[in-house]
Amino acid sequence: MTSDKKLIVLVASTVYHYDELLDRIYGLLTQLGYEVWMSHKGTPPLSSDLSNLENCLVATEKCDLFLGIITPQYGSGICEDGLSITHHEFKRAIELKKPRWILAHDHVFFAHTFLNSLGFKGKDGRNKLPALEEPFLDLRTIDIFEEATISHLPYKDRKGNWVQKFSSIPDAMLFATAQFSRYQEAEAFIQEHFQDRKGVSSKIKNNEERS
Repeated sequence: MTSDKKLIVLVASTVYHYDELLDRIYGLLTQLGYEVWMSHKGTPPLSSDLSNLENCLVATEKCDLFLGIITPQYGSGICEDGLSITHHEFKRAIELKKPRWILAHDHVFFAHTFLNSLGFKGKDGRNKLPALEEPFLDLRTIDIFEEATISHLPYKDRKGNWVQKFSSIPDAMLFATAQFSRYQEAEAFIQEHFQDRKGVSSKIKNNEERS
């Protein structure tokens, strides 16, 4: 059966220090029946007339499911606006209200809580911090964390704001397994909530006929 009949998961993450985790995530999702688009593996569809950022944003728009991993590293692909490509992928997935699952490293959780407790709350508050040499994480990762948790809205209005903490590869793999092992439920969810998305309904219909 052709891969275009599979649900597509885009995995957005920095790679530095986390290549083993990404390799294992890729293997798991592929084994579960998904088509996995991951820059680390070179699997997203690429167009030679687009920039790296544009290719990644197109992949974010076309994917069915979004798995974002927030690590202490911000990423080396910095765009002209000062944001990383990974950060732009998160922003676009949230803007489009993609079905999404987010993992964030324990260091990001800790730094966010710690800085808030010291009064450096929000991006404006963190901008008041003195420059740090070789910090244990890039503070811009907290920007992504707050966007993923939709912290700018009142708590009652936040939807899709679950961010799962992990401190080890087994932690992350447990979350990925629990959330993505129910392939048919993922199909049903998309069919119910995203029927107007181009291509998704036909993929589900083809899978139903195949089964």
